Amino acid sequence: MSQNQQHVGQRDPRISDAAIERGRRAYELDRSHVFHSWSAQRKLDPMTIIDADGSWVWDGEGRPMLDFSGQLVYTNVGHKHPRVVQAIQEQAATLPTIAPQHVNDARSEAARLITERLPESIQHVFFTNAGAESNDHAVRMARLHTGRHKVLSTYLSYHGATRLTANLTGSLRRVGSDQAVDGVVHFQPAYTYRSAFGSENDEQESERALAHLRDTIEMEGASTVAAVILEAVPGTAGIFMPPPGYMAGVEKLCREYGIVLIIDEVMVGFGRVGEWFGHQLAGITPDIVTFAKGVNSGYVPLGGVAMSDEIYESFAETPYPGGLTYSGHPLACAAAVAAINAMEEESLVDNARRIGEEIIGPRLREIAEKHPGVGETRGAGAFWAVELVKDQRTRERLAPMGQAAPVMGKMMAEAKSRGLLLFTAENRFHLCPPLNISDDDLRFGLDVLDEVLALADEEVAAG
Repeated sequence: MSQNQQHVGQRDPRISDAAIERGRRAYELDRSHVFHSWSAQRKLDPMTIIDADGSWVWDGEGRPMLDFSGQLVYTNVGHKHPRVVQAIQEQAATLPTIAPQHVNDARSEAARLITERLPESIQHVFFTNAGAESNDHAVRMARLHTGRHKVLSTYLSYHGATRLTANLTGSLRRVGSDQAVDGVVHFQPAYTYRSAFGSENDEQESERALAHLRDTIEMEGASTVAAVILEAVPGTAGIFMPPPGYMAGVEKLCREYGIVLIIDEVMVGFGRVGEWFGHQLAGITPDIVTFAKGVNSGYVPLGGVAMSDEIYESFAETPYPGGLTYSGHPLACAAAVAAINAMEEESLVDNARRIGEEIIGPRLREIAEKHPGVGETRGAGAFWAVELVKDQRTRERLAPMGQAAPVMGKMMAEAKSRGLLLFTAENRFHLCPPLNISDDDLRFGLDVLDEVLALADEEVAAG
């Protein structure tokens, strides 16, 4: 048992009184002045975090919690990784900022390291500040490259919260902002567990979903479609793995109709699913790859659009009509260089694959067999979902789509009291720990999850 586990549920004596007082003051100021995303402001009671290290965070009262959330799925190398912290400090002392029209070595090296891990046809990166900006610019590039306007994206997806990316998003999170404009057309994803096509297995789902996409392209007019954008593995909407053959089939359709294939790697890029990029699981070659989050574990905001040589050539002689003040910010890029090198030298991508195959997957299968409220567990690497249902046979959700059952909040609170910070989405827990989490901590977290799922069993039993 680690020292952090020993202090679960109580104040950690290593946390000072001064730190706790700072946390309390921060909470007061937060409630007085901070406007939170995705929240009804007066109903919110946010948790204060006063420290974080490795796979652990400490709440406002100094109690340690194992971070299974990855925050918003980005702390791939964990909290306070010494190499990333040192790189930011050294960059701040050397060249803390410079406008994007100037060369800086951190950005140049980050671009090299990123493109080395992508297909040979992708050699250039446009840096942004976040995933939404990356997807926004990717679509802009695809439209300018093709001279077409429509963009196809799936229902049950999430691509950001700018005006365009809110429209691209297919999950119900878009509804408050979506005006059904911007040339976006949604189609049904390949999702075997909740098939829109009545499929009974992955093979049927892949075949039927691809037929549906072909129909959508043709009914919209293939000559009007600039791009198809897909998450490599849909994240916020459910962490459901594309069935075998589906992604390759999408790539083939895009080639057939001259459509740009954009793969959104914002959540799963940089090792999350046990490959450097999620599309590598399917063996495909996108035209554009968007990224953010794990590129530097979120230490400084950074995103990007990595484009094929063919897309690049559209702007080789004609200016690209877009830019960002902080494109390729030196602090963010220095953090990316350090994070990527640390992941390489510490074999974190391989480790993510190992813990998924040897620890998380098998343990979740045991949990699913034990708890009648678990409908399905699924994922890869350090990216998994536990979907909760009222009935395993009918697969009825604990609450209607887009809503969360009260028991989810109860389980979240119970997990915190036992030292585990979880990521919840509708009727699911998403398990997204750092890629370098210790096996002992990982097993501890899975044991706590097993214990708190008893609350869902009670909900199912009560009907």
